[in-house]
Amino acid sequence: MLQAVHHVAIIVSDYEKSKAFYVDTLGLEVVRENYRADRGSYKLDVKLGDCELEIFSFPGSPQRLTRPEACGLRHLAFRVADIHEAVAELERRGVEVEPIRLDAYTGDLYTFFMDPDGLPLELKQCAAPGQN
Repeated sequence: MLQAVHHVAIIVSDYEKSKAFYVDTLGLEVVRENYRADRGSYKLDVKLGDCELEIFSFPGSPQRLTRPEACGLRHLAFRVADIHEAVAELERRGVEVEPIRLDAYTGDLYTFFMDPDGLPLELKQCAAPGQN
């Protein structure tokens, strides 16, 4: 029945700031960008492997209540081949990243950083062969 994740959608408070973060800082490729005058908002689609990330800007959207334990999307995780290299690159680009941790259950390495609206983003280096 289900085959794969097609896209993940997020709502941002500052479109230009978030576009710069996801495209320039994280290096995601722009697929489509549309301004929807009837809604007064932008929709940006960026490529993330076989999946797309949809970035919406809706005027007056409420702030995220808590992190990361609010109901709804807890965090968005990005698989990386070398977590140490990925963290170093994010830090060179001015992104604050938490210390790298070890998942005691899987043996995976992981860490978190935040997007401009405080959405928790995870980097994950899988310990199992063939999962990177």
